[in-house]
Amino acid sequence: MPPPNSSQSVSDALHTATMLLSRVSASPRLDAELLLEYVTGLSRTNFRAMPERELPANAGWSFQQLVKRRSKGEPVAYIRQQQEFWSLLLEVSPAVLIPRPETELVVERALAHIDKSQGARVADLGTGSGAIAVAIASERRSATIAAVDASKDALEIASRNIGRLQLTNVSLLHGSWFAPLAGQRFDLIAANPPYIGQDDPDLAPDVRRHEPTMALISGVTGFEALDLIVREAPAHLDPGGWLVLEHGWKQAEAVRERLVSQGFVHVRSHADLAGHPRVTEGQRP
Repeated sequence: MPPPNSSQSVSDALHTATMLLSRVSASPRLDAELLLEYVTGLSRTNFRAMPERELPANAGWSFQQLVKRRSKGEPVAYIRQQQEFWSLLLEVSPAVLIPRPETELVVERALAHIDKSQGARVADLGTGSGAIAVAIASERRSATIAAVDASKDALEIASRNIGRLQLTNVSLLHGSWFAPLAGQRFDLIAANPPYIGQDDPDLAPDVRRHEPTMALISGVTGFEALDLIVREAPAHLDPGGWLVLEHGWKQAEAVRERLVSQGFVHVRSHADLAGHPRVTEGQRP
């Protein structure tokens, strides 16, 4: 990239960054635009409308530093300290898993089982940034959501997201899975637990290096957290209550079998936008 004191247009800056990031990213142009948007405060639409606009020297320098970080594998969301999910802009940090588009399917399925006019009780296990909890809370204002996480650092991020979005129907609880929910029952339990095995070759090195291990890897098999949740969920669901789980796309059949073995009915899996079975749900009879 040019030295910090040289003038550079938006078009040139994006072209250079895109070429550099193409070595490490599957979406180098998008990454470059998101980073430049973060530095300048201008929208990506603005870049496209005025590609020859000259960048201020300080913005150009800052942009170069962020591109260098991205070129070393650091996720764009952590560099920007934010990620969009369910049309909500959430704060993120290396303390939490970056919310993925496929997790919006968990929200979609949860909302399908929550009546707008009734005060449903919902639990979000392993809430992380609070993505699932705040998405449900923003769509179902009469519902109350208990969001649980074993990481205090993650709960701090979730707390700030809840506060910034001015949601009053989400409470945060510190602890592992159902431990903070002793004696409580819900109309719906949702979870995006760690579901990757310790030696899974499909886990990208950059993801393994930068995102929290406890939110990614559940143990040797990848089923440890899923098994615990499926096993203990019936005791925390009212009759007719639903369990909605995200899992790996190769795990759908096994998750369905586990739900059936625990007495769940209406068990079915749902595909994400890539056509992979990503979310499985079941109802307590």
